[in-house]
Amino acid sequence: MAQTKILWVDDEIDMLKPHIIFLEQKGYIISTATNGSDALEMVTNENFDVIFLDENMPGLSGIETMEKIKDISPLIPIVMITKSEEENIMDEAIGSKISDFLIKPVNPNQIILVLKKIIDKQRLVSQKITSSYQSEFTKLGMEINETYDFSEWIDVYKKLTNWELKLSESDDSNMDEIIHSQLKEANYSFAKYIKKNYISWFDNKNTDKIPLFSQNLLSKKVFPYLKNNEKVVFLLLDNLRFDQWKIIEPLLSQYYTIEEEDLYYSILPTATQYSRNSIFSGLMPYEINMLYPELWKNDEEEGGKNLYEEEMLHNLMKRHNVLSSVGFEKLLDISYTKKIIDNLHSLMNNQFNVLIVNFMDALSHASTEQKSIKELASSLNSYRAITKSWFEHSNIFEIIKILSNYDYRLIISTDHGSIKINNPVKIIGDKDTTTNLRYKQGKNLSYNPKEVFEILNPQQVHLPKTNFTSTYVFAYNNDFFAYPNNYNYFVKYYKDSFQHGGISLEEMIIPVISLKPKK
Repeated sequence: MAQTKILWVDDEIDMLKPHIIFLEQKGYIISTATNGSDALEMVTNENFDVIFLDENMPGLSGIETMEKIKDISPLIPIVMITKSEEENIMDEAIGSKISDFLIKPVNPNQIILVLKKIIDKQRLVSQKITSSYQSEFTKLGMEINETYDFSEWIDVYKKLTNWELKLSESDDSNMDEIIHSQLKEANYSFAKYIKKNYISWFDNKNTDKIPLFSQNLLSKKVFPYLKNNEKVVFLLLDNLRFDQWKIIEPLLSQYYTIEEEDLYYSILPTATQYSRNSIFSGLMPYEINMLYPELWKNDEEEGGKNLYEEEMLHNLMKRHNVLSSVGFEKLLDISYTKKIIDNLHSLMNNQFNVLIVNFMDALSHASTEQKSIKELASSLNSYRAITKSWFEHSNIFEIIKILSNYDYRLIISTDHGSIKINNPVKIIGDKDTTTNLRYKQGKNLSYNPKEVFEILNPQQVHLPKTNFTSTYVFAYNNDFFAYPNNYNYFVKYYKDSFQHGGISLEEMIIPVISLKPKK
């Protein structure tokens, strides 16, 4: 703070001598000017951290001086000092051309408060967040170790994510490491919880005792609105983590009121083929394979695994007696999304519209396959930043903004999340074993049972199997499966990429948000 340089511009600068002495005693370095022209020359030749600028000066006015200063140094904070709360000064403040304003006569405490807001805001915010998290750290640790209920895990994950996002704004890298360590601890406990309870959930007929899973998402979170004659747009953003939702939430809050923010559980495997087909069929994969064998493809079969979701949805709506007209669109590329915008009026004829967007999933895969994307998404903060930047400038956001002018409830959800992997776990399987890094299905799999969650009888959890001896194994925490042959190359290629299919808070506990237009 002792090195903070202030330029104070006022045609009656002599009358401000007591304030200048006060600031100098606080360690600030003060330069002065009595008119706009001198101020411009000083800004051209020197660097200042903040400028106090009188609004009413002879010659160049404060507003005119400010405009010229911004041409020279656009980012320099300017505090306008005015005799009254004039509307144009307020407008300039709102427009961010000035950082703050003071009403004459100013007093020393006002000046210090403004300086702290401008110069020390980031430091003070960082200190406050760090201090608050430190006081919550032990309590959170106890909750992680004492959580025995699926709804409690949702609450814990929400708290951890909110702290992670707050601490990402802090300059304290040590706190960043601590929250990620606590998240890792939580994932370890969550994996033990899933291993202990997951199979038993499928024998429990009491729905209050089990989580909301993929196969019941539409019947519980969407169909009730349709049966109440509301118009609904269901937007599925493939591979959307809860923290990614929180990053884009402020963009949507300009146009929508968030009526419900909830989290539900993806089934295992947390992979599109399984979870998304379950969402639109209202069935577990085993039942899809049994009832509609022509609509289900196993892992080892050729061709797309999510080609029949629209047909599955129509069957599901018939079973639930939902008679709404339906529009179903997969927004796979920019050109097609633009066509949807141009023909958006045609969607307005439907009570129910489904839009599927694959960007997050594509980003996850690109972080593995493209070196430039992997470098851009090298940290969770940058991964979230890419998500926000894409969404803010995407055609899908344009569609959402247009829809806010119509009486459509918007429900945003996903099929699964992803996790950044960094710890290889060795496994051996034959050529027909699935290739996913977070889960494996196959026969005669060889692994350390202590390192995985194994399901020896897939039908217990309503999963299909390709042959009589097929089993499933799932990685958890930040683990990923690697074959012993070519082990080092494999690990180097996939380490620090974002993957899905296994057990983690980020993959399994995922958002479902209900929004209403503000207009």
